Amino acid sequence: MAIWLSLCGAILVAAYLLGSTPTGYTVVKLLKGIDIREIGSGSTGATNVLRTLGKGPGAFVLFIDCLKGVLSIFLVYWLFEFASNNNFIPATVNPELWQPIMVTLAGLTAILGHSKSIFLGFRGGKSVATSLGILLAMNWQVGLATFGVFAVVIAISRIVSLSSICGAIAVSIFMVLLHQPLPYILFGVAGGLYVILRHRSNIERLLAGTEPKLGQNLPAEAEQTVSSAS
Repeated sequence: MAIWLSLCGAILVAAYLLGSTPTGYTVVKLLKGIDIREIGSGSTGATNVLRTLGKGPGAFVLFIDCLKGVLSIFLVYWLFEFASNNNFIPATVNPELWQPIMVTLAGLTAILGHSKSIFLGFRGGKSVATSLGILLAMNWQVGLATFGVFAVVIAISRIVSLSSICGAIAVSIFMVLLHQPLPYILFGVAGGLYVILRHRSNIERLLAGTEPKLGQNLPAEAEQTVSSAS
């Protein structure tokens, strides 16, 4: 049992480190020589990279951040296959019960890593792209349905934050409608709430009518608030 628990712990640490990989920060630092945490919203995510460097770098960061989520969940799938082939799963462990729990925990730690990166002084992005990757790896139907909500809202509103919040709300509904395991439903609730909380400043601007649309930059006063908070 000790070996099994050690393997599970190692996977969760690896998922956190994957999530912590500072994609947006690294891309902006390499291409422009600046710290993206001091620009715009202060987020290291794809939206702030898009505003800073344009569509190409923004799309690249979006893809890699999404991939981090996928890989975090695939680590769990690999663990159960590896442990099963090498008889590391104790007789008291039911893989059908443990795997959804481990997938959920790995997903949550990856999200935490992206927003609270150990490599960036526990700062980071808002975990939207990483969450999408996690959902696609958990259940591709849920992932695509959630992305569909995001895509429809952004097509209508042209506001990334509003689209992300709507997707975060919708994910729990899709988990229930598609009869996912209870741990996955709990992930949808916890992960969705966390993403919404990460958008607190965006919600304030949405209510004030000052949230920028695609192609627009943050108002100067909002950037000053971010800089002073840093």
